[in-house]
Amino acid sequence: MLTSGPSRRAVLAATAATAAVTAVPSFPAVAAAADSPSPSYRWRQVVIGGTGFVSGVLFHPSVRGLAYARTDIGGAYRWDDRSARWIPLNDDLGWDDWNLLGVEAMAVDPAHPDRVYLALGTYTQSWAGNGAVLRSEDRGATWARTDLTVKLGGNEDGRGTGERLLVDPRDSDTLWLGTRHDGLLKSTDRGATWSTASGFPGTPSAGGQGVTLLVAAGRTLYAGWGDSDGTTPNLFRTADGTTWEAVPGQPSGTAAKVPIRASYDCHTRELYVTYADVPGPNGQSDGSVHKLATGKGSGTWTDVTPVKPGGTTSDGSSDTFGYGGVSVDARRPGTLVVSTNDRWAAGDTVYRSTNGGRTWTSLKDSAVLDVSETPFLTFGADRPKFGWWIQALALDPYDSKHIVYGTGATLYGTRDLKHWAPQIRGLEETSVRHLISPPTGQAHLLSGLGDVGVMYHERLTASPSRGMASNPAFGSATGLAQAAAKPSYVVRTGFGDHGNGAFSNDGGRTWAPFATQPALAKDAPGPIAVNTDGGVLLWTFVHWDGTKYPAQRSTDNGAGWSEVPTFPKGATPVADPADPRRFYAYDTDTGTLYASTDGGLSFTAGATGLPSGDTQFELVAAPGRVGDLWLSVKWNGLYRSTDGGATFTKVTSCWASYTLGFGKAAEGADYPALYLVGSTESITAVYRSDDEARTWVRINDDRHQWGWIGETISGDPRVYGRVYIATNGRGIQYGDVV
Repeated sequence: MLTSGPSRRAVLAATAATAAVTAVPSFPAVAAAADSPSPSYRWRQVVIGGTGFVSGVLFHPSVRGLAYARTDIGGAYRWDDRSARWIPLNDDLGWDDWNLLGVEAMAVDPAHPDRVYLALGTYTQSWAGNGAVLRSEDRGATWARTDLTVKLGGNEDGRGTGERLLVDPRDSDTLWLGTRHDGLLKSTDRGATWSTASGFPGTPSAGGQGVTLLVAAGRTLYAGWGDSDGTTPNLFRTADGTTWEAVPGQPSGTAAKVPIRASYDCHTRELYVTYADVPGPNGQSDGSVHKLATGKGSGTWTDVTPVKPGGTTSDGSSDTFGYGGVSVDARRPGTLVVSTNDRWAAGDTVYRSTNGGRTWTSLKDSAVLDVSETPFLTFGADRPKFGWWIQALALDPYDSKHIVYGTGATLYGTRDLKHWAPQIRGLEETSVRHLISPPTGQAHLLSGLGDVGVMYHERLTASPSRGMASNPAFGSATGLAQAAAKPSYVVRTGFGDHGNGAFSNDGGRTWAPFATQPALAKDAPGPIAVNTDGGVLLWTFVHWDGTKYPAQRSTDNGAGWSEVPTFPKGATPVADPADPRRFYAYDTDTGTLYASTDGGLSFTAGATGLPSGDTQFELVAAPGRVGDLWLSVKWNGLYRSTDGGATFTKVTSCWASYTLGFGKAAEGADYPALYLVGSTESITAVYRSDDEARTWVRINDDRHQWGWIGETISGDPRVYGRVYIATNGRGIQYGDVV
């Protein structure tokens, strides 16, 4: 991830622009084991419904109603058929294991229904840790873990290919794992130990895709190779697990350069393979679908591509795309579905064939989409799209009309091949940037999100009925602020095609764009602050490449803007919650606190010599108090000022603070409850203090950790003990005292 740049998911490239991505956390040494949690909390997820790229879906071939899904930054899930919802399987991964929330691949064992395997690792860059393989004997309720010596890339190009993990059909103790840069690995003890598979012909490289898929066709294993130039072989096989060969007669050329996915029809003994010119999910412009006869007429390849990419749409656009998912019907010979990918001009679809690919029907053409359960899927338009980034595609082996496919924002499912709705309950993948819990009004929560803008949560247990905030709609939100003494007034900023800033006079229910905006706002919309009475706005600008620009000030609700030359470039503005004349900004480049006492017209330096060099350092102001500031500087600790930033004192009760928030005070207390993501002893966890940070209690537990949670945190000013936590791929988690 970048600290600020083009989004990891290009949400609706033709509508709301997306940019500015989740932050890459940086950490000191690995922490020790967890403390005992106290007091008891009940943890739930704020319902939005998906919002992220679902990179794989896998029905168990031997158990009706059992399925698994994987995501690029939010872990894996198991489908619970009885409750009709997804169960998260990796919430126990903690702060130091943040890089394992991206799932590279998953596998099940047809002969042992309770076994499931995950290959975890989000990035392969030098700053990311190595991958790991998890193995479970109880469908993911508990795991055993093996740390690998190689890196995996669950949120990199090629994450929608696969699956790259496979249980050998001849021996359940043998597993195969295809890596990007380290070749093919093999385990003979059910994933406990791994070594390089001998004899595999692919030559790995530091910048390649490596093995893109592993699939069994009977007792023969096939491996797709992502580093062919279109003329060299990219599909290999072994019949004995030792000797590998290039599959004879395989297709070549740009349209068959990268094998994306494969599925085997055991009735007709044919292997179907989808191809594209690049691995995707972005950037594909050519592709094809081919089948290989492995039984009678063995070795014969047939091109069964539904539609050749490269035509022209009715408006004259070039109809370029690749092919993504493929899944055969386990009950009906010759019946299968395939998906297009990156078909931006004509729109992606799922094709279905009942005669082995001789003819195809586009299921999008007759589709009726119902997104009433997750209204944000319209993305501010009149109706939702059928999908984009469709690389995960699965056909239920026990129901020929039950098809599920993933998009960049949800999972759609059908039971009759016509009516489609999100099959997403329980799966929350949002990367969260901003949280506000208003002191009054229907909604207890407003959120600013990566890829899906801003939302007004009138209920925590249902997706917001208004969907994404519109007029204008954003991709990724970069700022969200509320006037402390006038909570009906809210402002937001973000990346969008039709404006980058907006205001609300009804607490965030409805919005209107600023009448004007600085020219910088289009490409570098940064965070925004509003003073306590709503009369002054301060907007800062940071380009996705890190370039910082001067702040702009408005006193007329965004009708006009003027530069504030004394404001530290790129800093996040903070409004004093009690004095409308005061604003603050922490210059992370120099470790200096700047303050304004004239409504943001000018800023002067206060405390100096504070920790510097990290743009993720965070300054917050305590509600209802003048000049009461708290500064989180990661493993440099927590600092507090009670004189408006003139001086700071280090808080000695914790040694690390990543983000800090406030909530309703405990009974008998005269100061808000503090909520901290940080460390008081040996681990990074979630803590609460009811005595102004003199003491802390841990409130999350080892089963509820959610990887990296250092972006923002907020208590609820109306409910004591309630806390909202921003995760990077597991949506908004909230906890209540039991």
